[in-house]
Formats: sequence, structure tokens, C-alpha cells
Amino acid sequence: MSHPLSIDLPEDVFSNLSKLAGEQGRTPEAVAQDLISRGVQQPESEPFLKWIGAFESDVPDAAERHDPYLGEALYKELKGQSGD
Repeated sequence: MSHPLSIDLPEDVFSNLSKLAGEQGRTPEAVAQDLISRGVQQPESEPFLKWIGAFESDVPDAAERHDPYLGEALYKELKGQSGD
């Protein structure tokens, strides 16, 4: 069973959604449906979610930007191992 959903998006968000849909050869609605579906399932697949707020940090945006910080750290580690 499915349920219709109507939402208003800011112009910049819809523009990015439309661009992504065009790149995938899909409609913005189909891409939005996939993104929302993954988004509501994400908490179950985030193994570190239970640790949010458990530690003090000098990084004020660590909760919002943990993925970029982890990616940057991994990049630096791999770059250091390759000798570049």
C-alpha cells in the first residue's frame, strides 16, 4: 500500500533534486521517494548513532558533519600510507 505525499521544496533544493534525477534518467519524484525511503531507514543502519552525545568534543559540528570528518581522516591516512 502506498500513500501520496505532497511537500513544498525551496527552489535550490528542487533544482538539485531535478539535476540529480536528470543525471539518473529518472523523475524528481522517483529520486525523492528513494532518498526519503533511505533516510527513514538510516538510523537503523548507523552503528554510531547510539553514541551521539556520549562524549565531549571540541568539534561543535561533529554530530552534523561526522561523515565528512571521517572521510577526511581516512583520506589523510591513506595519503600518508601511499607516500604522497
